[in-house]
Amino acid sequence: MPWSKIWPRLLVVLILAALAYAAWQWSRPKPVAVLVAAVEPGRVENTVANTRAGSVAACRRAKLATPLGGRIEKLAVREGDRVQAGQLLLELWNDDLVARERVAREQLQTARSHVNEACLVAAAAARDAVRTRQLRDKGFVSEERVDRAESESQAKQAACESARTQVAEAQARISASRADTARTVVRAPFAGIVAEVNGEVGEFLTPSPPGIPTLPAIDLIDDSCLYVSAPIDEVDAARLKIGMSGRITLDAYRGRSFAGKLRRIAPYVLALEKQARTVEVEVEFDVPLETRHLLVGYSADIEVVVEARDNVLRVPTSALMPGNRVLLLDEDGRLAERAVEVGLTNWEFSEVKSGLPRGARVVTSLERAGVKAGAHAAEEAKPASAAAK
Repeated sequence: MPWSKIWPRLLVVLILAALAYAAWQWSRPKPVAVLVAAVEPGRVENTVANTRAGSVAACRRAKLATPLGGRIEKLAVREGDRVQAGQLLLELWNDDLVARERVAREQLQTARSHVNEACLVAAAAARDAVRTRQLRDKGFVSEERVDRAESESQAKQAACESARTQVAEAQARISASRADTARTVVRAPFAGIVAEVNGEVGEFLTPSPPGIPTLPAIDLIDDSCLYVSAPIDEVDAARLKIGMSGRITLDAYRGRSFAGKLRRIAPYVLALEKQARTVEVEVEFDVPLETRHLLVGYSADIEVVVEARDNVLRVPTSALMPGNRVLLLDEDGRLAERAVEVGLTNWEFSEVKSGLPRGARVVTSLERAGVKAGAHAAEEAKPASAAAK
């Protein structure tokens, strides 16, 4: 058959084949885009986290006020000031108490002068009694005169002792006056930062009545020692032990965590209305220098590591389906279901004891439509930022 007749037929066949291939490609289901993760060795932890947000607290915090009521005479600090231990913070009007203390000091001087006078007289009476006894021995005075001299000496000595007691009494009055004056003064019990001041010079400060809390005059915080207090579900609390390591995360420092250690587990359960029963725990920072810029009251979350294993095969926990099954992306682009044995697990990673080889690719986007065993799938390219991580 001449080529001029074969060529048109061959061309028709090629066109029909191209149309058939195009129709097949058009009717073929498109692969599902999925996110995958490789099964690789790493660290898996079993952790306990707080049920509600915790907060950063200071190891020492004092809400200070005077035990007496009165008008504020001197306010030596403002909110945000850093103070040293013993520094004056606030003083009430106390001129009357200071005057009373001054009177007590003057009375002390008077009592000391009286002691000198009374004891000098007693010493003179004692010498006179000695001379009277000597004269009696020589027959110049009677026994009655000796008795009078000795009685007078003893009386003068008693007056001397009484005067010394008056000195001690005057010293006690000074101490009592100083104590009354001290009740009008507020000093820093430790070094720290003034968080709150309630009152101004000239205002009247009233002490808190029994059973009725009032605002403190000065709220002082020792920010050199900070920790995080947070509630843990009562079911998880039994697994915790003092000294366990943990991590602290703060809303104010997103993307950063602080190493910590469990320092306290409350010996009681909090039962709040409409909320689960919880146990309050405290986690201290391992590196105190890292807390220099933290503020008391920051909201914080904690994770306490109960158990950990290093260099074990792991998969993202988001790749696990009910019954500990995963979907593998095969080389031919099909999804295959595989059962695995899971060990330690947390919200991020789960340990794979058996069922998956190292390097296997598991699907982590299980929530997407069409993601099921037997479906055609293709790995979705990760954003550059995610790939960098």
